[in-house]
Formats: sequence, structure tokens, C-alpha cells
Amino acid sequence: MNTKKNNSLTKEEILEAIVENPHEAVIFVDEQGIIRLINQGYAEFLGYTPDEVLGRHIQEVVPQTRLLHVLKSGQPQFGDIWEYKGQKVPVTRLPIEKDGRIIGVLGKSIFKDEMSLAREFVKKIERLENKLANYRAELDQERRAKYHLDDIIGHSRQVLRLKQKVLKVAKTSSTVLITGESGTGKELFAHAIHNASPRNNRAFVRVNCTSIPTELLESELFGYDEGAFTGARRGGKLGKFEIAQGGTIFLDEIGDMNKSMQAKLLRVLQEKEIERIGGTKPVPVDVRVIAATNRNLEEMIMSQQFRADLYYRLNVVLLQIPPLRERKEDIPFLTEHLIAKLNRSLNATVAGLDKEVMELFMQYDWPGNVRELENFLEQAINLRDRDILSPGDFPVLEKRLQKQLRGQSLDLTIRPLEEVVREAEEKAILKALTATGHNKTATARLLGIHRSVLYRKMERMN
Repeated sequence: MNTKKNNSLTKEEILEAIVENPHEAVIFVDEQGIIRLINQGYAEFLGYTPDEVLGRHIQEVVPQTRLLHVLKSGQPQFGDIWEYKGQKVPVTRLPIEKDGRIIGVLGKSIFKDEMSLAREFVKKIERLENKLANYRAELDQERRAKYHLDDIIGHSRQVLRLKQKVLKVAKTSSTVLITGESGTGKELFAHAIHNASPRNNRAFVRVNCTSIPTELLESELFGYDEGAFTGARRGGKLGKFEIAQGGTIFLDEIGDMNKSMQAKLLRVLQEKEIERIGGTKPVPVDVRVIAATNRNLEEMIMSQQFRADLYYRLNVVLLQIPPLRERKEDIPFLTEHLIAKLNRSLNATVAGLDKEVMELFMQYDWPGNVRELENFLEQAINLRDRDILSPGDFPVLEKRLQKQLRGQSLDLTIRPLEEVVREAEEKAILKALTATGHNKTATARLLGIHRSVLYRKMERMN
């Protein structure tokens, strides 16, 4: 019987049953914006009866309606959140076409019992959006340069000159190469350049070319498209250059980048665009590049470990950070600054140093530079017995200083000139051989001597 009855329903009856179902709110406006159809539930939700709104313009009934936007654009809207009288409702708006032209818009939303579920769903979306906003804010903070010019401590002529250079360089977008021994503060200068530049409100992205495996470095720098390789993330992944768009990318330890990646980086510097792995079109990038290394890139060029063309692209502006032993007058200021910093991080109350400790500091050559100084101070603060640090708090420093002084006294020993020259030659040749991977032709070129001369010297030295 039921089957027979269902088969006897007219199209109009089926349409009416669909429209008046208790689970959905339904409205249809024609191409003039006139309400031609509305179900009972939707009318009640708006505070009317169906007869009170039929034939009226939608904006008379719902001034903030978005149905007219769909009517004008012809683009459907799915899952849009519509707020009416303090209630948020997920809505779908569909343009209705006939004979190739839009004749109206159909609006639909879940209703009644399902509305409470929809509201909870909307609340969950809002909570997720708030969390996402917080994560984005934290991520943006991570991508900010931490240090400013005032964080570069020192009053020596070398440091003051470098600070002046930073202020000049920061005004431009030229590529900068920062060189210096490990621990001299190269990254500090990179941060300071970015923060003093017009790009300071954009991202500062740091990449350590040593810590990222060679096979992953390309995808880290340039990203990849979806399906680029097995295991590629759905939707692909942005590379560091795209993340740094409009800002600065800091390539630390650039001297450790392999030759293949050097060629790709050179292209980025020349063309101002990157190409993702698996991508089919280049992506323009507006990024300032700051590179740093503790290696001698000119020697690496001679030994064919570093591309000369990339070196000249990077070395537009050169900042050479002096080692601490060449600016010992900055040690008292650095010590004061580092003690204050360590007091905050270690919750300590160290007031300063004995005079004898500062004398030790001024004698020592600090091969590890500022980083070594900070490590010594942190160790002493952790193990101290009182709040004024004494020589007894630096036992390792005293041993290293004694070793340094013994080496200096040995250097003062007068020896025959021929012996000194022979020893210097041997050291230079061994160093060059190591740098070139024992390539004798490259070694001779690096030393500026003929290959046959190198062979004779190596034979004489066994």
C-alpha cells in the first residue's frame, strides 16, 4: 500500500515535502531579489509567516542577506557562516540556472534539532580558528629577528666601525656575506641588519646549511609540490625562501653547502625566483639573502670546493667580524653584559668578578671567542660559592692560559732561519694538501708555485 501511495505522488507534492521537511530552512529568490519560495520553518526563524514575506524583496526581510551576492556573481557558496540576530548558522547558497541564465538563488541551512548541533559545530570551528591564530602568532614570533644593533656589545674601534656599516647596509636589499671565526657573533649581526632594515616587520628565516642533511636541503630551501616524491605532504610544502617572502633569509655555514646546491642558489640570486621540487613553473621571490661562514671561501674556490660565481654574488657587502683576541678592550663590557644575561636565565645573583679574574680574561686569547667566554661564565655561575667570581671558579681557564703562555714562550726561542722557513713551508703545504683533498695540481695553484716545485719540496720533506 505504501509503495502504491508513494508512486501516486505528484512532482508538486514531492517538491512540497522536500521544501517543508523539518530539518532544513529553505528560501528561493528570483533574479530581481523577490522571495518566491520560503518554507514554514525558515519563515518562523526570521520571525514571520510565509505569507508575510512571499513577494517581498529579500532585503526588506533580511537587510544583511548575501543571496544577492550570489545572484550577481553566479558563484555558489558552501558552508558559509551566516549570523542573524546573534545566532550563527552554516548556510549553502546556490545559483539556479535555466536556458543558460541565472533565474534566482536557492538558500539552504540545517534547522531545528540539527541547529543546536550546527551551533556547536560553529563554536568548534571558532575555537580551532582561535587556536590557529595563536599558533600563527607564535610562529610569526619565531620568525622574527631577536637581536638589534644595541645587542652588539663593544666599544672597540672594530665594533664601532661594523655598527656603522650595519646601519648603512640595512637601508638596502643587497646580499651580505658575514665572515669570522666560530663564536664571534655572526648571527647577531645578521639579526641586527634585518631589524634595522625596512623589512623588519617581515619574516627573518634562519637556515643552518650544516644541520640539514644534503638530500633534504633543496626541499627545505625551495619546497615541493604535492606528489613530487613518495611521502610528499598532501598539498606540498613551502620552502624557506617562500616563507621569507618580503623579508630576510639567513644562510648560516654557507661554506658547507655542496656544489649542486650552490648552483641552484646561484640561480635564485640571479633570477630572483625559485622552483619547487616537482613544480612546473617558477615562483618569484623578494627575499634579502644574508650568508655567513667561518671558512675561507677564497681558499675553497682555489681548491674547487666553492663556486667563484656564487662567491661574487654573495660577497656584495662583506662584514668581517674580528676575533675576540683582536678586540680585548671589549672583554670587560662583554663580561658585564653576559653576567647580567646569565643572572636572568639562571636566576642567579652574581655581582661581578675579582680583579684577578679580569686579568686572566685579558691575558687569554679566547680561541672560541664570545661563545667560549659565555660558556666559562655560565659554568662558574653554576658552581660558585659566592656572588663575586674568583680565579678558583675558573680552573679550566687557568690551565688553558698556562698552555697558551707555554706555547708563546716556545715561539720566542731563537732557531736557525733555515729551520724556521722549512717548518713554515711544511705546514703551508700540508694545510693546502688537506684543503684540496691532496690534489697536487690544485695545491700548487693554491700556493702560487709551479707543480714541479711542489713535487721537489714534498720529496725533500719525505
